Amino acid sequence: MIEIWSIVTSILGVFLVMFIGAICRRCGWITREADHAFANLITNALLPAYFFSRILGGPDFESSGSAWQAPAMGFCMTSLGFGVAFLVAKRFGPHLGLQSDSQQRAFGLCVGICNYGYLPLPLAESFYPDAVVPLILHNVGVELALWSVGVGIISGGKGNTWQQVCSSPPFVAVLIACALKILLGPFQMPEMMTFVFNTLGTCAIPLGLLLSGAIMMDFLSDTSWMKSFAIPLCAVLIRQLLLPSVMIAIGLLFSFGNPVNEVIVLQAAMPAAVFPIVLVRMYDRDTTVAIQVIVSTSLVGAVLIPAWILVGELLFANL
Repeated sequence: MIEIWSIVTSILGVFLVMFIGAICRRCGWITREADHAFANLITNALLPAYFFSRILGGPDFESSGSAWQAPAMGFCMTSLGFGVAFLVAKRFGPHLGLQSDSQQRAFGLCVGICNYGYLPLPLAESFYPDAVVPLILHNVGVELALWSVGVGIISGGKGNTWQQVCSSPPFVAVLIACALKILLGPFQMPEMMTFVFNTLGTCAIPLGLLLSGAIMMDFLSDTSWMKSFAIPLCAVLIRQLLLPSVMIAIGLLFSFGNPVNEVIVLQAAMPAAVFPIVLVRMYDRDTTVAIQVIVSTSLVGAVLIPAWILVGELLFANL
Protein backbone atom coordinates (compact mmCIF):
# COMPACT_ATOMS: atom_id res chain seq x y z
CA MET A 1 0.00 0.00 0.00
CA ILE A 2 1.19 3.49 -0.86
CA GLU A 3 1.18 5.93 2.04
CA ILE A 4 -1.12 8.91 1.59
CA TRP A 5 1.66 11.36 2.40
CA SER A 6 3.84 9.94 -0.38
CA ILE A 7 0.99 10.41 -2.84
CA VAL A 8 0.33 13.98 -1.71
CA THR A 9 3.97 15.05 -1.82
CA SER A 10 4.51 13.53 -5.27
CA ILE A 11 1.39 15.21 -6.66
CA LEU A 12 2.37 18.51 -5.09
CA GLY A 13 5.77 18.08 -6.70
CA VAL A 14 4.15 17.68 -10.13
CA PHE A 15 1.99 20.76 -9.57
CA LEU A 16 5.03 22.67 -8.31
CA VAL A 17 6.82 22.05 -11.60
CA MET A 18 3.72 23.38 -13.38
CA PHE A 19 3.71 26.36 -11.02
CA ILE A 20 7.32 27.10 -11.98
CA GLY A 21 6.19 27.00 -15.61
CA ALA A 22 3.48 29.54 -14.74
CA ILE A 23 6.12 31.78 -13.12
CA CYS A 24 8.27 31.45 -16.25
CA ARG A 25 5.29 32.63 -18.31
CA ARG A 26 4.65 35.51 -15.94
CA CYS A 27 8.29 36.58 -16.14
CA GLY A 28 8.36 36.25 -19.92
CA TRP A 29 10.86 33.37 -19.93
CA ILE A 30 8.39 31.08 -21.73
CA THR A 31 6.58 33.28 -24.20
CA ARG A 32 3.39 32.46 -26.05
CA GLU A 33 5.38 32.63 -29.28
CA ALA A 34 7.60 29.82 -27.93
CA ASP A 35 4.66 27.52 -27.13
CA HIS A 36 4.46 26.08 -30.63
CA ALA A 37 8.21 25.41 -30.79
CA PHE A 38 8.22 23.73 -27.37
CA ALA A 39 5.16 21.65 -28.26
CA ASN A 40 6.79 20.51 -31.52
CA LEU A 41 10.02 19.63 -29.71
CA ILE A 42 8.19 17.58 -27.08
CA THR A 43 5.86 15.85 -29.55
CA ASN A 44 8.29 15.13 -32.37
CA ALA A 45 11.51 14.33 -30.48
CA LEU A 46 11.27 13.99 -26.70
CA LEU A 47 8.09 11.91 -26.32
CA PRO A 48 9.05 9.38 -29.03
CA ALA A 49 12.41 8.95 -27.29
CA TYR A 50 10.62 8.51 -23.95
CA PHE A 51 8.33 5.85 -25.42
CA PHE A 52 11.23 3.98 -27.04
CA SER A 53 13.15 4.09 -23.76
CA ARG A 54 10.31 2.78 -21.59
CA ILE A 55 8.86 0.19 -24.00
CA LEU A 56 12.14 -1.32 -25.22
CA GLY A 57 13.69 -1.15 -21.77
CA GLY A 58 10.60 -2.46 -19.97
CA PRO A 59 9.39 -6.01 -19.29
CA ASP A 60 8.39 -8.27 -22.16
CA PHE A 61 4.74 -8.52 -23.16
CA GLU A 62 3.01 -11.63 -21.86
CA SER A 63 1.70 -12.16 -25.40
CA SER A 64 1.26 -10.13 -28.57
CA GLY A 65 -2.45 -9.91 -27.80
CA SER A 66 -1.89 -8.45 -24.34
CA ALA A 67 -0.28 -5.38 -25.92
CA TRP A 68 -3.68 -4.38 -27.32
CA GLN A 69 -5.60 -4.62 -24.04
CA ALA A 70 -4.48 -1.23 -22.71
CA PRO A 71 -5.13 0.71 -25.98
CA ALA A 72 -8.57 -0.88 -26.29
CA MET A 73 -9.36 0.13 -22.73
CA GLY A 74 -8.10 3.67 -23.35
CA PHE A 75 -10.30 4.03 -26.42
CA CYS A 76 -13.41 2.61 -24.73
CA MET A 77 -13.03 4.56 -21.47
CA THR A 78 -12.40 7.85 -23.27
CA SER A 79 -15.27 7.29 -25.69
CA LEU A 80 -17.51 6.56 -22.70
CA GLY A 81 -16.37 9.80 -21.08
CA PHE A 82 -17.16 11.78 -24.22
CA GLY A 83 -20.58 10.15 -24.48
CA VAL A 84 -21.56 10.80 -20.85
CA ALA A 85 -20.32 14.41 -20.85
CA PHE A 86 -21.97 15.27 -24.16
CA LEU A 87 -25.23 13.60 -23.16
CA VAL A 88 -25.34 15.61 -19.92
CA ALA A 89 -24.52 18.80 -21.81
CA LYS A 90 -27.36 18.23 -24.29
CA ARG A 91 -29.91 17.05 -21.74
CA PHE A 92 -29.22 19.43 -18.84
CA GLY A 93 -27.09 22.11 -20.49
CA PRO A 94 -29.70 24.89 -20.58
CA HIS A 95 -30.20 24.51 -16.81
CA LEU A 96 -26.44 24.83 -16.22
CA GLY A 97 -25.79 27.81 -18.47
CA LEU A 98 -24.79 25.79 -21.53
CA GLN A 99 -27.29 27.50 -23.79
CA SER A 100 -25.75 27.15 -27.23
CA ASP A 101 -24.66 24.12 -29.22
CA SER A 102 -21.13 25.58 -29.23
CA GLN A 103 -21.01 25.61 -25.41
CA GLN A 104 -22.44 22.10 -25.13
CA ARG A 105 -19.93 20.64 -27.57
CA ALA A 106 -17.01 22.36 -25.82
CA PHE A 107 -18.24 20.97 -22.49
CA GLY A 108 -18.64 17.45 -23.90
CA LEU A 109 -15.14 17.42 -25.36
CA CYS A 110 -13.27 18.91 -22.40
CA VAL A 111 -15.07 17.02 -19.62
CA GLY A 112 -14.98 13.75 -21.54
CA ILE A 113 -11.19 13.33 -21.60
CA CYS A 114 -8.86 13.25 -18.62
CA ASN A 115 -5.25 14.36 -18.47
CA TYR A 116 -3.53 11.27 -19.87
CA GLY A 117 0.09 12.37 -20.26
CA TYR A 118 2.05 14.85 -18.24
CA LEU A 119 0.29 14.26 -14.90
CA PRO A 120 -0.15 10.45 -14.76
CA LEU A 121 3.21 9.52 -16.33
CA PRO A 122 5.43 10.97 -13.57
CA LEU A 123 3.10 9.49 -10.93
CA ALA A 124 3.38 6.09 -12.62
CA GLU A 125 7.17 6.44 -12.62
CA SER A 126 7.06 7.09 -8.86
CA PHE A 127 4.42 4.63 -7.66
CA TYR A 128 3.63 2.12 -10.41
CA PRO A 129 6.76 1.49 -12.52
CA ASP A 130 5.24 -1.68 -14.00
CA ALA A 131 2.31 0.40 -15.26
CA VAL A 132 4.39 2.90 -17.27
CA VAL A 133 4.35 0.87 -20.50
CA PRO A 134 0.66 -0.08 -20.20
CA LEU A 135 -0.10 3.60 -19.57
CA ILE A 136 1.79 4.59 -22.73
CA LEU A 137 -0.15 1.97 -24.73
CA HIS A 138 -3.40 3.05 -23.06
CA ASN A 139 -2.73 6.60 -24.27
CA VAL A 140 -2.63 5.38 -27.87
CA GLY A 141 -6.27 4.38 -27.47
CA VAL A 142 -7.04 7.73 -25.83
CA GLU A 143 -5.52 9.58 -28.78
CA LEU A 144 -7.56 7.53 -31.25
CA ALA A 145 -10.75 8.28 -29.29
CA LEU A 146 -9.86 11.99 -29.14
CA TRP A 147 -9.28 12.29 -32.87
CA SER A 148 -12.34 10.26 -33.83
CA VAL A 149 -15.13 10.48 -31.25
CA GLY A 150 -13.85 13.71 -29.71
CA VAL A 151 -13.42 15.51 -33.01
CA GLY A 152 -16.83 14.22 -34.07
CA ILE A 153 -18.37 15.92 -31.03
CA ILE A 154 -16.55 19.23 -31.29
CA SER A 155 -16.96 19.47 -35.07
CA GLY A 156 -20.56 18.31 -35.28
CA GLY A 157 -19.59 15.18 -37.18
CA LYS A 158 -17.66 16.96 -39.91
CA GLY A 159 -14.11 16.28 -38.74
CA ASN A 160 -11.72 13.70 -40.12
CA THR A 161 -8.53 14.93 -38.45
CA TRP A 162 -8.27 11.70 -36.42
CA GLN A 163 -5.96 10.55 -39.20
CA GLN A 164 -3.34 13.00 -37.90
CA VAL A 165 -2.66 10.82 -34.87
CA CYS A 166 -1.82 7.83 -37.05
CA SER A 167 1.09 9.72 -38.60
CA SER A 168 2.24 11.52 -35.46
CA PRO A 169 5.77 10.69 -34.19
CA PRO A 170 4.60 9.48 -30.73
CA PHE A 171 2.07 7.10 -32.26
CA VAL A 172 4.58 5.79 -34.80
CA ALA A 173 7.21 5.43 -32.05
CA VAL A 174 4.85 3.30 -29.95
CA LEU A 175 4.02 1.07 -32.93
CA ILE A 176 7.67 0.58 -33.88
CA ALA A 177 8.77 -0.03 -30.28
CA CYS A 178 5.97 -2.58 -29.71
CA ALA A 179 6.76 -4.33 -32.99
CA LEU A 180 10.46 -4.58 -32.08
CA LYS A 181 9.55 -5.84 -28.61
CA ILE A 182 7.26 -8.54 -29.97
CA LEU A 183 9.44 -9.60 -32.93
CA LEU A 184 12.85 -9.52 -31.27
CA GLY A 185 11.83 -10.62 -27.78
CA PRO A 186 14.43 -10.15 -25.04
CA PHE A 187 17.36 -8.21 -26.42
CA GLN A 188 19.89 -5.65 -25.26
CA MET A 189 19.72 -2.25 -26.92
CA PRO A 190 23.08 -0.84 -27.99
CA GLU A 191 24.48 1.30 -25.18
CA MET A 192 24.68 4.35 -27.43
CA MET A 193 20.98 4.16 -28.34
CA THR A 194 20.01 3.54 -24.73
CA PHE A 195 21.87 6.72 -23.75
CA VAL A 196 20.18 8.75 -26.51
CA PHE A 197 16.65 7.54 -25.73
CA ASN A 198 17.09 7.90 -21.97
CA THR A 199 18.65 11.36 -22.20
CA LEU A 200 16.00 12.79 -24.53
CA GLY A 201 13.15 10.91 -22.87
CA THR A 202 14.07 12.20 -19.43
CA CYS A 203 13.44 15.75 -20.68
CA ALA A 204 9.96 15.05 -22.06
CA ILE A 205 7.84 15.09 -18.89
CA PRO A 206 9.54 18.03 -17.08
CA LEU A 207 9.42 20.22 -20.17
CA GLY A 208 5.81 19.19 -20.82
CA LEU A 209 4.86 20.12 -17.26
CA LEU A 210 6.58 23.49 -17.55
CA LEU A 211 4.72 24.20 -20.79
CA SER A 212 1.41 23.06 -19.27
CA GLY A 213 1.96 25.41 -16.34
CA ALA A 214 2.68 28.29 -18.68
CA ILE A 215 -0.53 27.62 -20.63
CA MET A 216 -2.50 27.29 -17.37
CA MET A 217 -1.28 30.76 -16.40
CA ASP A 218 -2.97 32.09 -19.54
CA PHE A 219 -6.22 30.44 -18.45
CA LEU A 220 -6.00 31.76 -14.90
CA SER A 221 -5.41 35.29 -16.13
CA ASP A 222 -8.69 35.05 -18.06
CA THR A 223 -11.20 35.59 -15.26
CA SER A 224 -14.14 34.69 -17.51
CA TRP A 225 -14.08 31.18 -16.04
CA MET A 226 -15.22 32.62 -12.69
CA LYS A 227 -18.45 34.13 -14.06
CA SER A 228 -20.50 30.98 -13.45
CA PHE A 229 -20.09 28.24 -10.86
CA ALA A 230 -22.69 25.83 -12.25
CA ILE A 231 -20.54 24.76 -15.21
CA PRO A 232 -17.32 24.21 -13.20
CA LEU A 233 -19.25 22.36 -10.49
CA CYS A 234 -20.91 20.08 -13.05
CA ALA A 235 -17.53 19.49 -14.71
CA VAL A 236 -16.02 18.39 -11.39
CA LEU A 237 -18.99 16.14 -10.58
CA ILE A 238 -18.76 14.34 -13.93
CA ARG A 239 -15.01 14.31 -14.57
CA GLN A 240 -13.80 13.71 -11.03
CA LEU A 241 -16.64 11.89 -9.28
CA LEU A 242 -18.97 10.09 -11.72
CA LEU A 243 -16.49 8.93 -14.38
CA PRO A 244 -13.82 7.78 -11.88
CA SER A 245 -16.47 5.71 -10.08
CA VAL A 246 -17.49 4.09 -13.37
CA MET A 247 -13.89 3.43 -14.42
CA ILE A 248 -12.94 1.79 -11.13
CA ALA A 249 -16.17 -0.23 -11.13
CA ILE A 250 -15.30 -1.56 -14.61
CA GLY A 251 -11.80 -2.43 -13.41
CA LEU A 252 -13.19 -4.30 -10.43
CA LEU A 253 -15.73 -6.11 -12.59
CA PHE A 254 -13.35 -7.35 -15.29
CA SER A 255 -10.14 -7.76 -13.22
CA PHE A 256 -7.72 -6.80 -16.00
CA GLY A 257 -4.61 -7.49 -13.95
CA ASN A 258 -2.38 -5.45 -11.72
CA PRO A 259 -0.57 -3.10 -14.19
CA VAL A 260 -3.78 -2.30 -16.08
CA ASN A 261 -5.67 -1.78 -12.81
CA GLU A 262 -2.97 0.70 -11.81
CA VAL A 263 -3.51 2.53 -15.10
CA ILE A 264 -7.24 2.68 -14.34
CA VAL A 265 -6.55 4.16 -10.89
CA LEU A 266 -4.23 6.82 -12.30
CA GLN A 267 -6.61 7.78 -15.10
CA ALA A 268 -9.62 7.83 -12.79
CA ALA A 269 -7.81 10.31 -10.54
CA MET A 270 -6.95 12.78 -13.30
CA PRO A 271 -8.57 16.17 -14.01
CA ALA A 272 -9.57 17.28 -17.50
CA ALA A 273 -6.84 17.44 -20.13
CA VAL A 274 -5.47 20.79 -21.32
CA PHE A 275 -5.00 19.97 -25.03
CA PRO A 276 -8.72 19.88 -26.02
CA ILE A 277 -8.89 23.67 -25.80
CA VAL A 278 -6.78 23.67 -28.97
CA LEU A 279 -9.58 21.77 -30.75
CA VAL A 280 -12.19 24.06 -29.20
CA ARG A 281 -10.42 27.05 -30.74
CA MET A 282 -9.82 25.21 -34.03
CA TYR A 283 -13.55 24.60 -34.50
CA ASP A 284 -14.62 28.03 -33.18
CA ARG A 285 -16.48 26.65 -30.16
CA ASP A 286 -16.90 28.38 -26.79
CA THR A 287 -13.44 28.75 -25.21
CA THR A 288 -14.84 30.19 -21.97
CA VAL A 289 -16.54 26.87 -21.21
CA ALA A 290 -13.30 25.02 -22.00
CA ILE A 291 -11.37 27.27 -19.61
CA GLN A 292 -14.00 26.77 -16.89
CA VAL A 293 -13.68 22.99 -17.19
CA ILE A 294 -9.88 22.86 -17.34
CA VAL A 295 -9.18 25.34 -14.54
CA SER A 296 -11.82 24.04 -12.12
CA THR A 297 -10.92 20.36 -12.46
CA SER A 298 -7.18 21.12 -12.27
CA LEU A 299 -7.55 23.12 -9.06
CA VAL A 300 -9.79 20.51 -7.43
CA GLY A 301 -7.43 17.81 -8.68
CA ALA A 302 -4.83 18.82 -6.10
CA VAL A 303 -7.18 17.26 -3.51
CA LEU A 304 -9.02 14.61 -5.51
CA ILE A 305 -6.00 13.02 -7.23
CA PRO A 306 -4.51 11.62 -4.00
CA ALA A 307 -8.01 10.77 -2.74
CA TRP A 308 -8.84 8.65 -5.80
CA ILE A 309 -5.43 6.96 -5.84
CA LEU A 310 -5.93 5.98 -2.20
CA VAL A 311 -9.48 4.72 -2.92
CA GLY A 312 -8.22 2.71 -5.90
CA GLU A 313 -5.41 1.23 -3.83
CA LEU A 314 -7.86 0.09 -1.16
CA LEU A 315 -10.35 -1.38 -3.62
CA PHE A 316 -7.91 -3.20 -5.89
CA ALA A 317 -5.81 -4.48 -2.97
CA ASN A 318 -8.34 -7.27 -2.37
CA LEU A 319 -8.28 -8.60 -5.95
